[in-house]
Amino acid sequence: MHDHAPSSPLLSGQLNRAFLIGIGLNLLFVTVEAAMGVATGSLALLSDAGHNLSDVASLGLSMVAFRLARIPPTSQYTYGYRKSTILISLLNAVILLVAVGAIGISAIRRLQHPVPLPGGTVAIVAGVGILINAASALLFLKDKDKDLNIKGAYLHLVADALVSLGTLVAGLIMMYTGWFWIDAAVSLLVLIVIVYSTWGLMRDSLRLSLDGVPGGITVEKVQEQARGIPGVVDLHHVHIWAVSTTENALTAHVTIDEALTGEEVERVKRDLKQLLESLNIVHATLETEYSHAGEHAGF
Repeated sequence: MHDHAPSSPLLSGQLNRAFLIGIGLNLLFVTVEAAMGVATGSLALLSDAGHNLSDVASLGLSMVAFRLARIPPTSQYTYGYRKSTILISLLNAVILLVAVGAIGISAIRRLQHPVPLPGGTVAIVAGVGILINAASALLFLKDKDKDLNIKGAYLHLVADALVSLGTLVAGLIMMYTGWFWIDAAVSLLVLIVIVYSTWGLMRDSLRLSLDGVPGGITVEKVQEQARGIPGVVDLHHVHIWAVSTTENALTAHVTIDEALTGEEVERVKRDLKQLLESLNIVHATLETEYSHAGEHAGF
């Protein structure tokens, strides 16, 4: 059985607007925040601006991935460019972790050599950053569990909101206490939170890029439920992988009861197709084998 169901539109008008708004807001804020960071000498502001810039790149890459996924298959790329959504989600995770590393190195250096900073100005700019990043993250909240790229965009924006919150706290502390080392210390604490929240995205993206079994699906679960279909004796040689961040594929051998009539075999086909679709496997190739003599046929 070869089932190649048409993919649903991956980039709706609403989601496209969310990406454009998120990119526009963050790009504007990066410009303002970087300028204020240079003017005040605040590492927290400059670090946050650099992190926001990585978000702009990540949002742009995610939007490109969705557009590539809608390109029809060709004789050279029989699944089209849907795999690009997985590769770009992995790249987004790497970008975020690299940005965290760069900010962490700078924060450690500044922690060793604190410099006086205008805490009030730092706090005001960071407060604006919280509003912009939180508002941008809300644009992706509803769809964040439907696709790794959307989840990556959401995590990037939430991480930036956390960085801005840390910067706001640092600014207030510096303004009232003169503890200028807090600028770098708060940055390091926030970076730990970001790494923790991003690790899952990195792990899932890497697994899918290596054709691992997608999350929420196990070979054992598919086999168990397939054997529960009347007429199916066994399901073996099972391979499951992700075609994109939203579509999964499977190949397997299915052993059919030798006593089935032609009509009953057709019923088994329909039941298997429905089962696989319920497990979010929309591309399936199954080879049938009859239990009595090892005969087989593809369907």
